[in-house]
Amino acid sequence: MFFVWLKRYMPNGLYGRAALILLVPIVTIQLVVSIVFVQRYFTDVTIQMADNVLPDIRLIDSTLRTADDADSGFSQAETLARKLEMTLRRGQVTEPGDFRVFYDFSGIVVVATLHEALPGLVAIDLRDLRNVRIGLENPKGAYELSFSRNRITARNPHQFLVYMLATGLLMTLVAFLFLRNQLRPIRRLAQAAEAFGKGRALPYKISGAVEVRAAGAAFLDMRARIERQMEQRTQMLSGVSHDLRTPLTRLKLGLAMLGEGEEIAALERDVEDMRRMLDGFLAFARSDAQDEPAESVDPVSVLRQVVEDGRRSGSDVAIHSVEGTGRAMMRIGAVRRALDNLIGNAVTYGKHAEVSVTILERSVRFTVEDDGPGIPEESREEAMKPFTRLVPGRNQDRSSGVGLGLAITADIARSHGGSLRLGQSARLGGLKAELVLAR
Repeated sequence: MFFVWLKRYMPNGLYGRAALILLVPIVTIQLVVSIVFVQRYFTDVTIQMADNVLPDIRLIDSTLRTADDADSGFSQAETLARKLEMTLRRGQVTEPGDFRVFYDFSGIVVVATLHEALPGLVAIDLRDLRNVRIGLENPKGAYELSFSRNRITARNPHQFLVYMLATGLLMTLVAFLFLRNQLRPIRRLAQAAEAFGKGRALPYKISGAVEVRAAGAAFLDMRARIERQMEQRTQMLSGVSHDLRTPLTRLKLGLAMLGEGEEIAALERDVEDMRRMLDGFLAFARSDAQDEPAESVDPVSVLRQVVEDGRRSGSDVAIHSVEGTGRAMMRIGAVRRALDNLIGNAVTYGKHAEVSVTILERSVRFTVEDDGPGIPEESREEAMKPFTRLVPGRNQDRSSGVGLGLAITADIARSHGGSLRLGQSARLGGLKAELVLAR
């Protein structure tokens, strides 16, 4: 449960996680060493040095107590204090209480040690980091003693922490620069893979550690194999479609020379169906072709052109809404073909179609809705497979296609790093097709 909660606050990026892996051990070591240093150095050394000063303070206080009168006692005590490198002032000079600056950690130990060892202590002033001033009460009267801070605490104790912190920061900077150089090939590989998923082939050169080089080589082999398979599929289907057109043309010409009749008309319809199937095969083969370069275009402008072309061809289609602004990388011809397929399906199975476009931060979403019968939810995934024609929801008698329209559109969406989603239109009651493309 704790790890699930902690995971929500962990960075998602590779740089963030690597920096966390780098910083956590360094910070932990700094804290542990600092705590041990404070415990052993600030505490133990300070107590030891304070114990060395206490006999001098007790000797001065004892001289005052054993004197015949206060005047002679303070005179003797002042002389003794000078010999012990201390300064004695008669009277309550120091304000009662304990005073120190907030970052004076050794002062905590000094205050505790002196209070424990000197019953007559009423004031300790450590605000001046170079001197210690203490106020004491004696039967002969109150007085103040001041002496060098170096006698009771280590000289410049903070230097070790400063050196440790500076060294830690320097090593962190060096490690981060080294880590960035190690992560750069991984990021380049991720960018190349992401671009290939969106239908773009970025130049990629193998570099980095042995494991990264192996992954990069595997990626290049995979990309070359996929491109080769796509090219072979395109060439095969294009060749088959081209080679079959010649005998179809001869059949059509021969049927035309036979005259008219019901049997001749039926044969001509079969020939025409075969021609449409060949055109569908060729369009399906071209849907995966990557020859067209991706361009930075305005998705709204592309949608307006497709809608205008649909209106000129007699389709009842209109733009419903436009949300967001910006440009996106896409293969214009492929996207136009995908939108033409969706709009063509919408006006074929319905009477009216409406299209919308939403430009988001990382994607572009085209939506086509119609007032037709729609597609049942359990059949939507099947509808996007090649050569699928659904009879119950979408009347095939109204369509002359071969079941490749949605499959081509889905392929185009995947080649742009997106997807095709089918649903129910809440406004028009028919099919709602969402073409999502990565930006």
